[in-house]
Amino acid sequence: MASKRRSTRNAFPRRRQGGGAARFRDQAAALAEIGRDFYRRGWAFGTSGNLSAVVSTQPLRLAITATGLDKSALTPAQFLELGDAAQVIRGKGRPSSESLVHLAIARARGAGAVLHTHSVWSTIVSEAFANEGGLAFEGFEMLKGLSGIRSHEYREWLPIIENCQDMPRLSGMIEAVLREHPAAHGVLLRRHGLYTWGLDVAEAKRHVEIFEYLLEVVGRTRTVGC
Repeated sequence: MASKRRSTRNAFPRRRQGGGAARFRDQAAALAEIGRDFYRRGWAFGTSGNLSAVVSTQPLRLAITATGLDKSALTPAQFLELGDAAQVIRGKGRPSSESLVHLAIARARGAGAVLHTHSVWSTIVSEAFANEGGLAFEGFEMLKGLSGIRSHEYREWLPIIENCQDMPRLSGMIEAVLREHPAAHGVLLRRHGLYTWGLDVAEAKRHVEIFEYLLEVVGRTRTVGC
């Protein structure tokens, strides 16, 4: 029996209506620390992955990683502030090519942060379950780490969509999946990686940890037979 959960759709907290330089610096510092942590855990090797957090909602502004960065040495100075059309407002460098995806998720889910990883297990599982259109996690205690979930007796559906280099198209695909699965806490891109989000940076980080744990458990069971 599924437990009641708190929806994050269109749920921007009022305190985030305004932004500014101080908030941008705070969000960039928090994300830089997470990026280094994700590298150490094997979830963002090379230049893979991208991280964002909302600086303000009216208008929508994101702090997001510039493209082509080594996450093992990520610093706050390597973040950009983007407007709602992915235009650079603050910082130097080129924004991540997936900035439109981050903006789409922030709007669709009212997210305060969006995190994208490229782990080995997310890649393996996304291929193993691609023909099924996603995979379900059910009965795992770790599900209680997802926002609004209060029991292991819950079924979380993680959709899988085809990877695409056309970012406007990919953003539209993800928006459609989020409308179809309003309770989903994440999305997998086939042979690519995980997108998840939260009302703030801490919640989004926790969601990455929960999903990466579950993906490894299912991946080992399905592909290794452990």
